Amino acid sequence: MKTLTTGDIAKYCDVNQRTVIRWLDKGALKGFKLPGRGNNRVKLDDFISFLKKNGMPVPEELAREGMPKVLVVDDELPVANAIRRTLKPLELSVEIANGGFEAGSQLMIQKPDLMTLDLSMPGMNGFDVIKFVRNTPEIAHTRILVISALNEDELNRAIEMGANAALSKPFENEVLRSAVAKLLALPA
Repeated sequence: MKTLTTGDIAKYCDVNQRTVIRWLDKGALKGFKLPGRGNNRVKLDDFISFLKKNGMPVPEELAREGMPKVLVVDDELPVANAIRRTLKPLELSVEIANGGFEAGSQLMIQKPDLMTLDLSMPGMNGFDVIKFVRNTPEIAHTRILVISALNEDELNRAIEMGANAALSKPFENEVLRSAVAKLLALPA
């Protein structure tokens, strides 16, 4: 559970910290006091609700904070961007890794809930990435959706190696959204 201080909230809202404390005292903003010191804290969800209720903009980095994380791995940037655009209605935090090596470092930094993965990439291919994910305890839980133009046998091989599902390129946008929603157990 991510929490914010009154100072954090004051910066986001561009107001004085005293104003934030007044919001808390009046009950307009839901928060709690830390035992002992009495410093105020506000849960991220409560702050976002407060912003929306009062017609204030939600900073993008906060809006993405509670969202499921998706890493799109494809060496063809136009394809990666198309996948990102297709997933936009699902309200996910989507980042792009341009190839297998970049995917390895991004996986360790972001620890995404799901990764879409092309199999045919120069250097470290998708099969190598699957092996890396499944053999690395910190990210082994990551769900993998293979999106590849390779034949059915190769897609099945990817699933046998540990991918959760596979789609053929080119893909239908609705089929991709549905597959991602299912793998992330999002409400339909």
